[in-house]
Parts: sequence; C-alpha cells; structure tokens
Amino acid sequence: MHPPHRIAEDELIRQCKAGSLKYQELLYKQFYGYAMGIGLRYSLNRDDALEVVNDAFIKAFNSMGNYDIAKPFKAWLRTIVVNTAIDRRRKDLKHQLNVELENAGPIIGHVNAIDHLNAQDILSLLKELPAIQLAIFNLYEIDGYNHDEIAGMLNIPASSSRVYLSRAKEKLRKIIIAETQNHGRSVG
Repeated sequence: MHPPHRIAEDELIRQCKAGSLKYQELLYKQFYGYAMGIGLRYSLNRDDALEVVNDAFIKAFNSMGNYDIAKPFKAWLRTIVVNTAIDRRRKDLKHQLNVELENAGPIIGHVNAIDHLNAQDILSLLKELPAIQLAIFNLYEIDGYNHDEIAGMLNIPASSSRVYLSRAKEKLRKIIIAETQNHGRSVG
C-alpha cells in the first residue's frame, strides 16, 4: 500500500476557492490538528474546542474568496480560529453573567479568614469558583487589571466586575471557614 498522497497547500486552497467540497474536506483534514491545537488553548474543554474549530473552518470556507494567497494560510486560519474562540467565550460569559446575576444572593460582611492562608492555599481553592468569578478574580487579584479594564475585556459594566469580585471573595471566605471548621482550626 502507498502512503496517502498529501496534496500541496496551494492546490487545496485553489480548489477550495473554486468551491470544491472534496477539497474543503481535504483541507479540513490537513489542518485539523493545527486548528485544534489553537482551539484547545482558547477553550475550556475539548468539546468547546471542537465546536470552535468547526465554526472556524466554516468561516474560513465562506471567506476563502477573501484569502490572499500571497500570505501564509496557517496565519490566516489561526486568526480565524482565535477570533472564533474569543467570540464564543464572550458569548458564553455574557450568558453566564445573566444567569448568575439573576440567581445571586446578597453579599455578606467581611471575614478575615483569607488572611490566614498562603497563596498556594488560595490558588487551590479557586477551583471552587464559578467560571466568571474565577476569571474576574484572576484578572483583578492575580494579573492586576482594574475593573474598567476587566469590563472592557469581558464586555460587562465595571460595576458587574466589582460585584463578581466581591462574590468570588465571599465564596472563598465561606469555603475557607467551612474547611477550617471541618479540620478544627480557628480562623481570624
């Protein structure tokens, strides 16, 4: 048996520009691994990455007429995959924001339990936070962005960023208090 013949990239692109479904499939197969590697870096899990990659290929095929063959195809495809992943993440965060704010309870007073933990303890507890709270906590507390910058990145009001940060801290406090009570240690 002969190994499968790999079709030249320029021929794949030329045929895809002409609208050949067969060559679109071949291009998909040839660049799937590359696109998936990018999708996985920008997605929460493999299923999300697969959706991003599939959506990106659809966008690429629909925009193939705009592709400039003088430029590297991988760079063009990478841009489409990254933008598709970011668009999906924004959409997911927007949905999460709406659902979480609707179900949110009141914020309670300050507890000093978090002051008694080291950074590694706190990082291990972060896994307990909902995705939006974790994102805002990381952006504000770890990466040093202010609420206006976070609001711009996530397309939310700065006040929502503040609320989610407060809720994240409150949830961490409750977890810490529960942990310390379960292990007989005192806090604060």
